[in-house]
Amino acid sequence: MMVPESILCTKSHEYLLEENGLYTIGLTDYAVEQLGDIVFVELPEVGSEYSKGEVFATVESVKAASEIYMPVGGKIVEVNEKIVETPEILNESPYEEGWLVKIESECAQEESGDLLEYSDYKEELE
Repeated sequence: MMVPESILCTKSHEYLLEENGLYTIGLTDYAVEQLGDIVFVELPEVGSEYSKGEVFATVESVKAASEIYMPVGGKIVEVNEKIVETPEILNESPYEEGWLVKIESECAQEESGDLLEYSDYKEELE
């Protein structure tokens, strides 16, 4: 599994990836492994706005249901409909195909200060 180089991670296991001014948010490979087989994903509506730390999605696995938190504040501009229909994509490809939402954010630069680079995130897990 390829982890994108410029990815930032939260301590609650979400990731943030900036591409051309849009931010992709998803669950880290570690979170997906811990959850086990994912059976249901609930995503927000396009156009919804969230603050950093707010719950914006729910992921259910055979083991547990988990609330997913916004790593930075922003407005939802795209949701990954594919994983709503086929939640197991999240298990197979959390970074390439299993992303959750894409947002526009005015405050991502300021609010991402407490996010971890992937190598530091992995170290914290050990």
